[in-house]
Amino acid sequence: MLEFDNVGLRYGLGAEVLRDVTFSIAPQSFQFLTGPSGAGKTTLLRLMMLSLRPTRGAIRIFGEDAAGLDKDKITALRRRIGVVFQDFRLLDHLTTYENVALPLRVMERAERGYRDEVIELLRWVGLGERMNALPPVLSGGEKQRAAIARALIVRPELLLADEPTGNVDPSLARRLLRLFVELHKSGTAVVIATHDIGLMDQFGAARRLVVGEGRLQTFEAESP
Repeated sequence: MLEFDNVGLRYGLGAEVLRDVTFSIAPQSFQFLTGPSGAGKTTLLRLMMLSLRPTRGAIRIFGEDAAGLDKDKITALRRRIGVVFQDFRLLDHLTTYENVALPLRVMERAERGYRDEVIELLRWVGLGERMNALPPVLSGGEKQRAAIARALIVRPELLLADEPTGNVDPSLARRLLRLFVELHKSGTAVVIATHDIGLMDQFGAARRLVVGEGRLQTFEAESP
């Protein structure tokens, strides 16, 4: 599904912030991306979602060489990827329902074909009573769940989540992790960037991708 082969990235003429990164993400897999703050987790996620191009090396996604993709092809591939941003990126003038439905509107789907689906998902993440609320009146945890629902509504083949539990209490963090586990069980490959060791320990069956000093180490999950 996603392959990195000796990927390196530098900004301008500076030193490489990532170097010799080689790994692959299998379909229907679950992994955590971890490492200290500033290690490059968010940068690596941006490479995965094709919003950055590497300085060197090769990235293949869904069987396509990323280096040879034009803008339209990249847009089409991104529709197969769900992304949960650390800063939520909800639109303040849209309701919770409208924010979650936005990717489907962009795909020009008729509302009558997705309204029930959006409402069901909002109820699933505990926002059934908040679907008409605007983001400024939502709590941090509610905004996080809305951002997750927006990423899930397109039924992505690959989900990338940047610190999805960083702004919520431990109880809600466990609840959100269960949402990702259920998504994984339904067939989506999941990558969760986090520095929360306790959270990762709750799902020991997940592989860990550890970024440090610009490099990546891979630790496979132990067999049950």
